[in-house]
Amino acid sequence: MTAYNHTTPSPTRCPWCAGNEAYYAYHDTEWGTPVHDDRLHFEMLVLESMSCGLSWLLVLKKREIMRACFDNFEPAKVAAYTAARVERIMATPGMIKSQRKIEAVIHNARVFLDIASEWGSFDRYMWSFTQGKTLVYRSHRDEGLVETRNDLSDRMARDLKKRGFKYMGSVILYSHLQGIGVINDHHPSCFRYRQLLGPDTVVV
Repeated sequence: MTAYNHTTPSPTRCPWCAGNEAYYAYHDTEWGTPVHDDRLHFEMLVLESMSCGLSWLLVLKKREIMRACFDNFEPAKVAAYTAARVERIMATPGMIKSQRKIEAVIHNARVFLDIASEWGSFDRYMWSFTQGKTLVYRSHRDEGLVETRNDLSDRMARDLKKRGFKYMGSVILYSHLQGIGVINDHHPSCFRYRQLLGPDTVVV
C-alpha cells in the first residue's frame, strides 16, 4: 500500500485500527465506503478469501504483490489463468504461498463472471440482498454489540456457495460486507460513521 499520512486524531477512529498506518489508510479511505464497481468488488473478494486464517494487516501489506499477481484484479483475466500461471504466482517473492487459495481465486473469478452475466453486473447481485441499502444495526450502534456473522451474511454465504464460490463462508463474508459498505459498522464516535450516512442508509 502506498504511504499514507493521517491527519485525523486517533480517538475519532474505530478502536480496531489504532496505532497502525496501514490500518489508518484502509479505515479512512476504504472500509465501509459503498462499492459499486465490479473490478473493485472482485479485488475485495480476493483479499477476503486470501485472508482466511491470516491477519487482515498481513493481507493489506501484501495487497500490491497480489495486484501484480492477479492482473490488477481484473476478473476476466484471472478467469483465464492456467496451471502454469498458478506456478508463476506461487514463485512470486512475498506472495502468500497457498496453491489452494490461488486456485480458488481463479475458480471464483469464473463464478464471479457468471453472476455478473446473469445479473447485468456483480454489483447488482451483491446489493440486491439489501435492496441497495447500507445497513446500520441498531444493536451495534446503541448497545455496542460486536458480531462476526449474522443472518444476512449466512444467507449470502449460502447463496455464493451454491453458485460455486470457495473460501467465502459467513464470517469472511460478514467482514466483506463491512468492507464494501453494505454494512456500516464504524463506531458511532468514529468520524467516518457520520460521513458514510446517507439517503441509502437504513437503521435496522
